Amino acid sequence: MADTINLNDAYGPPSNFLEIDVSNPETIGVGRNRYTTYEVRLKTNLPIFKLKESSVRRRYSDFEWLRAELERESKVVVPPLPGKALIRQLPFRADNGIFDDSFIEERRHGLEQFLNKVAGHPLAQNERCLHMFLQDESLDKNYTPSKIRQA
Repeated sequence: MADTINLNDAYGPPSNFLEIDVSNPETIGVGRNRYTTYEVRLKTNLPIFKLKESSVRRRYSDFEWLRAELERESKVVVPPLPGKALIRQLPFRADNGIFDDSFIEERRHGLEQFLNKVAGHPLAQNERCLHMFLQDESLDKNYTPSKIRQA
C-alpha cells in the first residue's frame, strides 16, 4: 500500500516554533564608553508572544539584567551567560580585547544559546521581562514584574 498522508497532518497547523537569532554585532562609542550591541531577532507562532516577528538591539548588560530578573521572578533554573571576559578588558593587549572580532563572535554565539534555552522554557515564557527583552524597542528596567497570560 502506498504511503498515505493523513489530511490533518498535511494541512493541520504547523507545530509550535520559536527561533531566536543573535546577530549583526555593532560596536558603538569611544574609549570607556565603547560597547557592542547585538540584534536579537525573534520568529514564533507561539500565542503567548504578541509579535510573531520582532527585532531589537541589546548589549551584554541587558542580557545580564534579563538573567537577574528571571532568577528573581521565575522558578526557572537560568543558564549562565558567556563570561565577563575580565582578562580581555586589561590594558596593553595585542588584540582589541572585548572588541576583537573573534571574541564578539564567541560572545554572540553564547548569548544566542542562552536566549534560546531561556525563551524555550514554558515558565520563562510567562515572564514579562522576557517579552520586554525580546520585543520592546527599549528596556524599561523600572517595569513591574508580572506574569503574561496566553491570549
